[in-house]
Amino acid sequence: MLLGSMAAAFAWGGYRVNFTPSYPLGLWQIETLDRPVAVGDRVFICPPSGPAVDLARERFYLPRGRCPAGTAPLIKTVVALAGQSIRVEGQVIIDDVPLAASTVHAQDTEGRPMKPWMGGIVPKGEVFLHSDFGGSYDSRYFGPLPADGILGLAREILTFTP
Repeated sequence: MLLGSMAAAFAWGGYRVNFTPSYPLGLWQIETLDRPVAVGDRVFICPPSGPAVDLARERFYLPRGRCPAGTAPLIKTVVALAGQSIRVEGQVIIDDVPLAASTVHAQDTEGRPMKPWMGGIVPKGEVFLHSDFGGSYDSRYFGPLPADGILGLAREILTFTP
């Protein structure tokens, strides 16, 4: 009964535990986003189904969860909005400005090929996402995601960096 009560509190309170190295490990909360999303917002987002997300699930880049694509919500930072130009040339370049910590890798840690997103203009209603963690699977590889998949802002509650 205690575990059931805790699980309900986590679900209703929007709490999530992050086990991935893209952001600090530990307890996070999905905080209501009551304004338009902005560059710099750290968000929880559900990625849509598609080849890049399917590959990520198969290779265990993304944890399984209750998002429609079968993944857990991702924690990422919004680095570009609709209308912004993205080039992926060994690193991400947004509106002709290189993005820090955005090296694009040709292979994953197991030597399997990684295919970067081809670049272009972020479409209306979409956002380009990033994590400073070098091994993060983010928009460098899957491209912009629909902004309507944003669940809310990602707020650290009790986290640590190993």
